Formats: sequence, C-alpha cells, structure tokens
Amino acid sequence: MNKKIYILDAFYEAGIALAKEHAEVVCWPDPAIVNWPEEADGVMVRMTPITAEQIRRAKHVQIICKQGVGFETIDIAAAKECGIAVCRTPGVNSEAVAEMAFALALSVTRRITRFDRMLRAGEEIVRPAHLGIEMNGKTVGVVGMGNIGTRVARKWFGAFDARIIAYDPYATDDQWLDLPHQRVNSLDELLAVSDLVTLHLPLNEQTKNLIDRAALAIMKKNAVLINVSRGGLIDEQALFDVLQSGHLFGAGLDVFAIEPPPADYPLLSLPNVVTTPHAAGGTVDTQERSSLQVAQQVIDVLAGLPAMNRVA
Repeated sequence: MNKKIYILDAFYEAGIALAKEHAEVVCWPDPAIVNWPEEADGVMVRMTPITAEQIRRAKHVQIICKQGVGFETIDIAAAKECGIAVCRTPGVNSEAVAEMAFALALSVTRRITRFDRMLRAGEEIVRPAHLGIEMNGKTVGVVGMGNIGTRVARKWFGAFDARIIAYDPYATDDQWLDLPHQRVNSLDELLAVSDLVTLHLPLNEQTKNLIDRAALAIMKKNAVLINVSRGGLIDEQALFDVLQSGHLFGAGLDVFAIEPPPADYPLLSLPNVVTTPHAAGGTVDTQERSSLQVAQQVIDVLAGLPAMNRVA
C-alpha cells in the first residue's frame, strides 16, 4: 500500500499487527509519533487529543479513526473543513461498559471497595457501622436508552428483578418493547423515584452538567449515582458536597471532568465513592475487537473504500 499509519496511543497488539500488514506503522511510545500531521496517511487514536491546528497541518491524512464511541477529543469542525474522515467504533465495547456500570454499583451498595481498603490498611472494622444496601426489587433509573443503557437495564431486571425507569428524550416509541420498564418524560421524574441512577449518554452542550446541584437535591436520600459515560455530565463539586453531607449513599465513577483526576481531588477522599480510571471498556475481549476494527477501518479508507462509522 506504501502508506503510513500513525498510532498515537497504546493499542492492543492485534490491531497494531494488522496495520503493519498493510502499511508502514509508527506506533506509541515511539517519540516520532509527534510528526503525524506532516507524515501520516491514516491515524489510529484512543485518548490523545487532536487539535484543529494539527489537523490543518495534516496534508496527507485521509482518516482519523477513534477507538470507542466518544469523539469530543477530536476537532470535528476542522476535520470537516479539511476533508478528513473521522470514524469511531460504536458498540464494540458496549458489554464491557455495561458490566463496569453494574460492578461499580454493587461495589458501592455492598461496600466492597470500602472493606477492601480497610482490610489492607489493617483498620478495625465494626461491621454494623458499614452496612450496605440490597438492590433486589429496587428502582433503577437509566438515563440514556442506547445500546449500553439497554444492556445495563437488562442486567438489573434479569438479576435483581429491579423496577426499571428510563429517560431519553431522543428514544423512539418502539425501543425496549421487550424489556419491562416505565418511561418518564423528564429527568426530574426519574431522579425523584430511583434508588440507583446510572448514566449512559454522550457529552454535549445539552448534557454538560446534566446532573447539577439541583438534580442531586431531587435524588432520594441514600440513592446511588453511577457514571461510566463522560465526566462532564456531573457537576463534580456539587456531587462532592452532596455526598459529604450524607444525602446520597454513594457514587461509582469511571469518568471525570479532568482525567486523570489529581491525587488530592476531593471526590477521591470520600469513602463512599468508588472510582476507576476511565477503564470501563478495558477488557481483553473489547480491546482485541476494537483495535482490529480501528485498524481495518483505516486500512479500508487508505485502500479507497468508503469510511465506516463516520462522524466527520
């Protein structure tokens, strides 16, 4: 093919190997990756931001393929202006992210992470002072009725006989027909009745700080909040204040407005917060599938085929 593919982040080896079968590859952590705007024909990326200035320097780039669903780290307007295809891999990590949402919720409600920390630190544990809450038959509010939200709802209903409340102003009437649930017309309705609120929606102008101080105040006392989508969905200072006040039972967060959060970040100091480092999609299964899909989409475009899963 005589093309160059630049891989800007750590990728699962299967995708790197596939790219090398079809092109010359410059791969992280090779410091030469900084030259991608001048030298690349195709770009594979996970988390590294791609700016308008870099895109306008990219005279040979035909495609930038982002592993995952979100693409807010790429300047889409500049890519459109320069005629560079920007693609992603929707759905490939849905099961892994759904499992993480489920796991974080149980870790919070049953105090799993708290007990682990205390045992490792050799602390005296008075178990009645750290009681968990059961989720069987409880009300789970799912915000966002897409692929991941659907999987999360099925897990709660199937494993815990949970009452599912769903909110998504963009969902059509024919979605979730085979899944018992109640659909509400406003976020406030969901927040007021849910024992657990789990977020599964993109970050944009409409959703930024969707869970703000007023929304948190509406939530039931001892409710739990889970976010495996994007950190900017939650006003994190407001969440810290509400958790510290004891209004909520706890929170499970895979994402933050600033990633990674600094070690002294207030939310990390709370014992009723369980965190992971934007790792919801981090399974061997997902990483292999998604790295191969990213590589194949770049290879196809460089071979003259149409771009798949295109967002620009």
